[in-house]
Amino acid sequence: MPLTAFTNTFAGNPLNRASDRRPDAAWLASQLASAENLGIALWNGRPLVEPREGGEKGVQIAYLPSRLVAELAGGAERLLFLGLWNETAVFAVDLEGQADPTDGPLQGLGRFEDLRQVALSLPAPEAGICATAKSMFEWRRKHRRCANCGEPTEVRDGGWKRQCPACEVEHFPRTDPVVIMLPYHGDRCMLGRQEAWPKGMFSALAGFLEPGESIEEACARELSEEAGLRARAVRYHSTQPWPWPSSLMIGLLAEVEDDEGTPDQTELSEVRWFTRAEARALLAGEIEGLFCPPPLAIAHQLLKAWVEEA
Repeated sequence: MPLTAFTNTFAGNPLNRASDRRPDAAWLASQLASAENLGIALWNGRPLVEPREGGEKGVQIAYLPSRLVAELAGGAERLLFLGLWNETAVFAVDLEGQADPTDGPLQGLGRFEDLRQVALSLPAPEAGICATAKSMFEWRRKHRRCANCGEPTEVRDGGWKRQCPACEVEHFPRTDPVVIMLPYHGDRCMLGRQEAWPKGMFSALAGFLEPGESIEEACARELSEEAGLRARAVRYHSTQPWPWPSSLMIGLLAEVEDDEGTPDQTELSEVRWFTRAEARALLAGEIEGLFCPPPLAIAHQLLKAWVEEA
């Protein structure tokens, strides 16, 4: 059951993470060897998918026998215990390299697709499962050496911890909190754009939360730094796990003191104010030459929530 009335794409992973079972190496090995359990494969961050059953539109995870996942992994380093689906243990394997595994050991078992492209075609719970695996494997790639002494680390707890055998320091996955906010004043909201984005794309403002900073303070700081706006009140909307590589987007609606604003020309190259009618048209793709992020993104959902308040 969802914890809130609104769930963003990549949220809602249905698995019981069963963190109490992660340290039990013997139990994990027995689950991998069981014919009853399943696994998923990611190749360079792309999940293995197949057409949905029953003629439904879209794709679904192409589940593999856990034994095959263990064979493909060749050891604990590229394995992840994702959790339990009822009594079924679910694992993931991180495949890398130039050669597409569907031209080799996974031939005929599905195809690898970019997660961002297929997220809305997947069942929502499965998008959450894939996002969890992708974030964890990105963390693994970037934390192969100990931040304390520089020696290689080893995988522990089913992939959820790395430990340095030299200095015994333990390393755990990190999540980078990001505030993403839609500023509004009266009946108008502001969207901004970065020069590197596709031409005509406008989105909500965003920035990383800094140490010693509350969510509200980070929102106010980013609005001031990027657009010269002063926040008056900040309201929470929802959050979204964002596995590029491991962010948690904290969605906010921010009332600001005026409808001026100037782009800083560093983060933002342009800002534009939209009435509710204009924002509604933007969401519908009815403004020629302009567009906003798709429903996949929390920025889209923030804009939609503000439009529907009227």
